[in-house]
Amino acid sequence: MERTLSIIKPDAVKKQVIGKILDRFESNGLRIAALKKLQLSKEQAQKFYEIHKDRPFYNDLVNFMISGPVVVSVLEGENAVLKNRDLMGATNPKEAKKGTIRADFAENIDANAVHGSDSLENAKIEIEFFFKADELN
Repeated sequence: MERTLSIIKPDAVKKQVIGKILDRFESNGLRIAALKKLQLSKEQAQKFYEIHKDRPFYNDLVNFMISGPVVVSVLEGENAVLKNRDLMGATNPKEAKKGTIRADFAENIDANAVHGSDSLENAKIEIEFFFKADELN
């Protein structure tokens, strides 16, 4: 049993597709172990995406992530990290397979609807960033 972090980004929240995205997870064998909607501060977004701080898109990413509320969740299931990444589709929605979250709900590579942990190690770090142990069911 693995856990992974998912973020429904501001563009998808604004489009009111939170329920549709959460249904994709549950319909594909992932259980929602924790869930919250919040508005990231600039400092939180900078810290969360710190790994990208030297990349040219960092400031745009931070500004996008603070542009509206996000929904953060912990998904749990067999091969949760890989399953979530498959459900999300390619980072660039134009390259995402039909039926993936990004193909269906994202507008472009910058406003790409969702974030998901890319490894078990990062999932642990990312989950601890947003959730206390007693918030996980």
